[in-house]
Amino acid sequence: MASLKNIKLKIQSYKKTGTVTHAMEAVSAVKMRKSQERALGGRSYAAAALSILERLSGTVEIARHSLLQERPGKTCFLMITSDKGLAGSLNSGIIRRVEREISQRGLDKSNVVILAIGRRGGDFFANRGFDVREKYENLSDGISEADIRKVTEKILELHSAKEIGTCHVVYQNFISTFEQQPSVRQLIPITKNMIAEMIAGIRPVRGKYAPQKDESVHAPAFYTIEPDADSVLAVLLPRLLNIAVFHALLESKASEHSARMVAMKSATDKAKEMAHLYTRQFNKVRQAAITREVSEITSGIEAMK
Repeated sequence: MASLKNIKLKIQSYKKTGTVTHAMEAVSAVKMRKSQERALGGRSYAAAALSILERLSGTVEIARHSLLQERPGKTCFLMITSDKGLAGSLNSGIIRRVEREISQRGLDKSNVVILAIGRRGGDFFANRGFDVREKYENLSDGISEADIRKVTEKILELHSAKEIGTCHVVYQNFISTFEQQPSVRQLIPITKNMIAEMIAGIRPVRGKYAPQKDESVHAPAFYTIEPDADSVLAVLLPRLLNIAVFHALLESKASEHSARMVAMKSATDKAKEMAHLYTRQFNKVRQAAITREVSEITSGIEAMK
C-alpha cells in the first residue's frame, strides 16, 4: 500500500499541473476568440477576392495564362502546422492528410516537394527523406497578408522554373470551437472548380458571415483589360493566390488555439479528477492507519490488564 507521504506528493503534483493547464486554457481562450474573429471576418474578403478569379477564369485570354494551364512536374504540398504542441491531434491530422494525399495520388518521395509553415510538419517529413524545400515559422498571431508573400513567391518561383506542376495547400479548416477539419485546396493550376470549392469551403452555413441567398458568379463572355492582359494578370493572380494562402493560415490559427484550449480544458479536468481520486485514497489510508493505531493501543491496554 502506498505511503501517506507519496500519496500527498501526487495530490500536490496534480493540483500544480491543473493550475498550469488552467492558465494555459485561459490564455488560449483569449487567443482563440481573437483568431476566430479574424478568420471569420476575413472570409467575406477572401471569398470576394477569389470570385474575381472565378469571373476572370471564364475568359479566353485568361485561360491561356501559365497559372491556369496543366503542366508536368512534381506535386507541391504547402502544409500549415504549428510550431508548438499541446493542441491535441491538430498537427497529426495535417500530417496524416498529406500522407494520404501522397498515397492516393501514387507519388513517391522524388515527385513531392514540401513547403512547410510551422516546424512540426516540416520536421516530420524532413526526417523521412522528403524534399522539404522551405520551412517557415508559424509563431506570430498578428501575421499580415504581406508577410505571406514570401511563401507565395516561392510557389510561383518553383512553378515558373517548371519544377512543380501542381500545388496544394493543406491546413486545418475552422468549423467551430470543438471541430476542425483537415482540408486540401488546390492552388495551382487555377481552375473554376477549384475556386468554387475554395469559396464554398470558407463560407459558413449560418451566421452573419454566411453567403446571401444568391451569390452565384456568372463569368462574362468578354472582358476588356487595360493596359493588357499580361500586365494585369502578372500582378493580380499572384496577389489573389496570396490571399488564398493567407486565409488558409488564418483558419489554421483559429483551429490551433481552439484545439489547444479544448486540450488544456481536458487536461485541467483530468488533473482535478486525479487529485480527487488520490485525496479519497489518502483519506482511506489515513483512516486505516488511525484504526490500526487505535487497535494496537486497545490491545496493549488489554494485555496490561
